[in-house]
Amino acid sequence: MDRQGPRPVITLGAVMMCAGLFLSTRIEHLWELYLTLGLLVGAGANLMSYTAQSQYLPNWFVRKRGLAISIAFSGVGIGSILILPLLQQVILTEGWRQACLWMAAMLMLIALPLNRFVRRKPEDMGLLPDGDTQSAEGLTGKVPLNSHFIVDTAWASKDWTVGAALQTSRFWWICGGFFCALVAWYAVQVHQTKYLLELGFDPSVAAWALGWVSVVAIPGQILLGAASDRIGREAVWSIGCLGFAICYFALLMLEHSPWTGWLVFMVFSQGFLGYSLTSVMGAIVAELFQGKHFAAIFGLINIALLGGGAFGPWLAGWIHDQQGSYRSAFMICIAACLFSSYAIFRASPGKVRRVRKA
Repeated sequence: MDRQGPRPVITLGAVMMCAGLFLSTRIEHLWELYLTLGLLVGAGANLMSYTAQSQYLPNWFVRKRGLAISIAFSGVGIGSILILPLLQQVILTEGWRQACLWMAAMLMLIALPLNRFVRRKPEDMGLLPDGDTQSAEGLTGKVPLNSHFIVDTAWASKDWTVGAALQTSRFWWICGGFFCALVAWYAVQVHQTKYLLELGFDPSVAAWALGWVSVVAIPGQILLGAASDRIGREAVWSIGCLGFAICYFALLMLEHSPWTGWLVFMVFSQGFLGYSLTSVMGAIVAELFQGKHFAAIFGLINIALLGGGAFGPWLAGWIHDQQGSYRSAFMICIAACLFSSYAIFRASPGKVRRVRKA
């Protein structure tokens, strides 16, 4: 990403996903399922999704960085509303293999052509961030820093490399915060439906709850992303963590009182509040380690993200198998949310770059 820009990375991801989806329609053995839908589609999606987009979008915006990223990422929810019902209908009428072919076709006909317009930074096109016509600072000439946003000039003007970032406590606080947040995020995303079914909810209600999380996430991401440009990335990250903590609290309450209101409360807190984490994820790292090696640093932090996303569902499932209940797993996830909020405040991107002019 740092050397070649986002286009070849995203193109590779799209090709891998297309190959995995196409080959999955011909699987006959379990290992082929792991190779196609597991490895090829999983790795390809990672090269196209939040983590990849977060490595170049922050370069294009400074003043309204949170709002811009949140609008971009709200497309995930919009896509879920538009595409998932279509794929569900294809699965019901023609089977899952045909649905995989439809998804591969959409990637080839929509995602790949749009990728031709993507650039790593505005300077590659002779432009400046936020559409400015002339540089507002004279610090490096290479990285748009916008001096009126800088609090810690020594930190902001440093040419951050992966090695230098690894030696800072802020890097490790971000890794810890991101890891714990993704533990909580993916644990509930994977196990929520099964938990609701165990409580006696109708399968259609459990599916509705999962679907509406993506719907309410759209306005939540945009509004809280915009709010992060005023109140800071740390504050919105804490709001997102609080959303997931409330979500787990509501799930635990459903065990004692299967009231529909708790279900609605869970959906709202998870989607509207919790999913706002994506709107500040890239901004947090960019405002600490902005520079020509930013993508490499973010890519390394991405290991913590992926690790949390993988560990959370496994941990919740293991605890459920051992105890016959999700109760302990949900309590651990609440603790993970609290630690994640604390970790990002310790990383304190706002002490390097403020989100508003002095």
